[in-house]
Amino acid sequence: MENLTTLNPTQFEQLCTWSITQLTPLVDTLHRGLSQANMEWLSGHLLKLVQRANARLPENDYQILLTAVADEVIGYGPIGEYLRDPSVSEVMVNGALQIYIERKGKLVETETRYKDEAAVTRAAENIVLPLGRKVDRSQPLVDARLPDGSRVNVIIPPCALNGVTITIRKFPSKRLTVEDLIGFGSLTTQAAEFLKACVATRLNIIVSGGTGSGKTTLLNVISSFIPTDERICTVEDSAELQLSQPHVVRLETAPALPDGSGLISIRDLVRNALRMRPERIVVGEVRGGEALDMLQAMNTGHDGSLATVHANTPRDAVARLETLVLMAGFDLPVHVIRAQIAAAVHLIVQQERMRDGSRKITRITELQGLEGENVVLQDIFLFQATALSNNDKVEGALKPTGIRPSFTPRLERAGFKLSGAIFGAGTLDPIGQQGRRK
Repeated sequence: MENLTTLNPTQFEQLCTWSITQLTPLVDTLHRGLSQANMEWLSGHLLKLVQRANARLPENDYQILLTAVADEVIGYGPIGEYLRDPSVSEVMVNGALQIYIERKGKLVETETRYKDEAAVTRAAENIVLPLGRKVDRSQPLVDARLPDGSRVNVIIPPCALNGVTITIRKFPSKRLTVEDLIGFGSLTTQAAEFLKACVATRLNIIVSGGTGSGKTTLLNVISSFIPTDERICTVEDSAELQLSQPHVVRLETAPALPDGSGLISIRDLVRNALRMRPERIVVGEVRGGEALDMLQAMNTGHDGSLATVHANTPRDAVARLETLVLMAGFDLPVHVIRAQIAAAVHLIVQQERMRDGSRKITRITELQGLEGENVVLQDIFLFQATALSNNDKVEGALKPTGIRPSFTPRLERAGFKLSGAIFGAGTLDPIGQQGRRK
């Protein structure tokens, strides 16, 4: 296709539309989705159509045509361009006529539209059918994953009143490092050094935060501090963690089959992971009765475990864990649950999405044990917002409270003698009062 003339825009659009019309009836379940094999299959058929139409296309124009046709025939429709855009982190389709994207932490409505509701349905099917799943009246809610790891949720009418609704949280193409988070202002060098020592010393850490606050990203970064000679088992509902260590066993839940059998939950996987000789267990998100199994594992030799939980503050995270333990089906007294939490969890790292769309660590909090019926929390680092800049950017810094954690001797026995400057020694303590126990 080299040294050929380029079609004018009208001719190119006509060729694209005609090709889509010709190829759509040829697509079966096997050829849905943008896998490499499907792209090669589609390219072979498209090339024949181009030759049949006596079209003269340079290689670059042919690749543009192939991408446009693939989006419509075996791909995800007009949102394909946003899935290829590295600046877009989420894509939200609210029916055929409304598409939002998240860029730099802000939601933006696009001018892109699907042709009709049938086109959105076809895009949803191209996502779920290659995974052996289906989305129809009998199963109107589906969680899935794109070939690149991006997480997808699909919900269709009658449950979705706006029409077929697709939510895609893109999988980052580049694994973020602790240096990246420091550069973004999400944490400081001192806090990173402290967390590295805590992970290497095998403390149990919970990452807490709301939806979209960046918990999984932070868990990825914290997990990078795990030594490379340890066996790690990850347990996730939808595999998102990107650990760089060589010895990682990845476990993922499985949905029920159409007859109702085959359901594998997070709790099933946590229990199984305990039998796999793990040196570390990393749970992508604790959201049910597996909280009890995880706490028991932390208290019986599986130290150094990491997990995330949905909560707005460290205190809320403790309450959330209490609730999740009760979901295990055992009628345990509250003080017993709290004693388990206080003994098992050493640190809670609170992550928040700020009003300007940025994600920041706002607290690093130690669990110091029980005092009466209450779990005692002590802030070690605390984010102090100063002001909003002219462009509405949140200004501030994660500062030490001036208090050393009670597990400092354990860090020192592991070879980590952190300087007093990390905890604010020798500096003015503007947040010392906020750093008191609570």
